[in-house]
Amino acid sequence: MKNNLPDNHNLLFRWACRNLKYFLLTLFGFVIACVVSQVFGASAIVQILSSLSLWEWLGRAAVFIFCFFGVAIIYESSR
Repeated sequence: MKNNLPDNHNLLFRWACRNLKYFLLTLFGFVIACVVSQVFGASAIVQILSSLSLWEWLGRAAVFIFCFFGVAIIYESSR
């Protein structure tokens, strides 16, 4: 279906959406790797994936991306 609506989103909003998409895909990949490693008994990989420092960095990245997304939404709505 062809729509006639122009895509007027600014570059900041597109970057925020792209970063959010890749962050969620990365998180989904970590979950799949953890489940597959647990099934096949690779306990070393499970320990690495469930380490506190890895999840700390993922949490920081999530906060940064969601703040970036919030700034993009506020900027887009003020235009």
